[in-house]
Amino acid sequence: MIFKRVDHVEIVPQDPHVTIGFFVNILGFKIKSRTKVDLPPMQEVIFLELGDTVVEIISILAPGQKLEAAWQVGYRAIALEVDDMTKAVNYLKAKGIPLAVEPVDLGGSYRAEIRDPDGLIIELRQWKR
Repeated sequence: MIFKRVDHVEIVPQDPHVTIGFFVNILGFKIKSRTKVDLPPMQEVIFLELGDTVVEIISILAPGQKLEAAWQVGYRAIALEVDDMTKAVNYLKAKGIPLAVEPVDLGGSYRAEIRDPDGLIIELRQWKR
């Protein structure tokens, strides 16, 4: 096989420190590496990991504003698998993270959504086994 897996997902946040704090302190990611770069407008590249999932945070000088349309052509969301949707929702609510979409039963799974500090969609998915 030529292609093995998705290696990582890149995010360009408005404030990388806030986004890193959200992924680390709320979602449980660990900082894998931080590298200063001199490739304007890029300033730093930070890799965060959760199990075998990697998110790359790209810190740039004066990032542009995000588009509001959730259904524009392009990537729409990152999805995190959870073991127990009820526990995940209760944990997030206790941390002050509101649900953007309440959990729904899709037959083979439960699905909900939260938003990162920039309003980007993070889907929560519990697969029924």
